[in-house]
Amino acid sequence: MDATALASLEHANMVGAMTLIAGNVHGAVVRQTDDVAVLSSRLPFLLFNQVIVAGDAATPAALAAGVGAMRERGSLFVVNLRVGTDDAFAAVARELGLVPLSERPWMPGMAMHPVPAEPPVDMPGFEIRQSSDGAGIEDHIRTAAVGFDMAEDVIRAIVVPALLDRDDVAVYVGYADGEQVATGLGFRTGSTIGVYNIATVESRRGRGYGAAMTRRVIADGVAAGCDVAILQSSEMGFPIYERLGFRTVVEYMGYVEPSPT
Repeated sequence: MDATALASLEHANMVGAMTLIAGNVHGAVVRQTDDVAVLSSRLPFLLFNQVIVAGDAATPAALAAGVGAMRERGSLFVVNLRVGTDDAFAAVARELGLVPLSERPWMPGMAMHPVPAEPPVDMPGFEIRQSSDGAGIEDHIRTAAVGFDMAEDVIRAIVVPALLDRDDVAVYVGYADGEQVATGLGFRTGSTIGVYNIATVESRRGRGYGAAMTRRVIADGVAAGCDVAILQSSEMGFPIYERLGFRTVVEYMGYVEPSPT
């Protein structure tokens, strides 16, 4: 499978996952019109407040309407565009008064294909459990909040018990000697498994727990019929994912409101 096809699968999974996550937030506005997705959660993080070109039928007018909807909501947001694929919309974003979030792309989309067929090797003293009830969700929330250095209320708003009822979502917690230390979340679209919410509490980093969690999410995706794994990497996680076999297939440039002068 070539990089273009993998980039398309990464983007579709990312749009689906962010739509689901943002839509979990009470009072959120989530919609897709003319292949432009508007995800407005009002949580204080750009990832949960995006305008995204979601398909080939997107138009400048639809992008402008999405930006207008965000401005009416009065919350921070990012127009998240793929380098190369969405370059025509970068000019539209600038015409709307938005400016680049950073000089270089702010988020790499990575993919792995083929994915390992063999199950991951167990780590002594480290157990990964798929959450099946409210207690497991609470463990995920508390651990992810520490691992991401976020308020618990933010994680609680997006990781909700209703996720347990979905066949395309799996929520995980990793325990080291009985103590919750890592999290992960898998989201499937077609034959693609998306890897999300990989976090390890700071005091337990450097021991391979995040890599082990990533392998588990992928392995469960393979068991469900997936043959491609994707994720969006942080700067800290990037070298780990490369060692696991992920490669960058798309980069995202963000466009935001200019800072007040």
